[in-house]
Amino acid sequence: MRWIWIDKFVEFESGKRAVALKNVSLAEEHLHDHFPGFCVMPECLMIEGMAQTAGILVGEARNFEEKVILAKINKAVFYHYVRPGDTLMLHAQIDSIAPEAAGTSGRIMRGDTLIAEISLMFSHIDQNLAGKEFPEENFVFTDIFRSLIADIARQQAAAESQ
Repeated sequence: MRWIWIDKFVEFESGKRAVALKNVSLAEEHLHDHFPGFCVMPECLMIEGMAQTAGILVGEARNFEEKVILAKINKAVFYHYVRPGDTLMLHAQIDSIAPEAAGTSGRIMRGDTLIAEISLMFSHIDQNLAGKEFPEENFVFTDIFRSLIADIARQQAAAESQ
């Protein structure tokens, strides 16, 4: 099973920036254990949501030809709790991109409230791990992740046609 920590893209500027939406729901089982009686979204899962948002942005910049994996969390600073019922906007931007890696920065917002600032480093593993063999198929960017991009492309096309 693959957990997806973003619900959809609301903005996507190829090779530059993206904004994804995450609705936090009490239906998510992990919230019942973290913490009983005071449910909050675990910070590590917010980092994963940012990694998915920024990772898709990085992967799309290279037409999904690379297998992009999270290599390093450069910075993750959290300012507020996130509770069930909250809607988060994950803002990611590419700071640098090279054949072997990419650097991103981002912030997680709840309305006008800054929840977190997160900077990540991604590795293009086909370019970075000399001598190691990986499957030909892109096991990182599955159909589920690609469908998030297709949704925003449809939304942008509809907006342009109006």
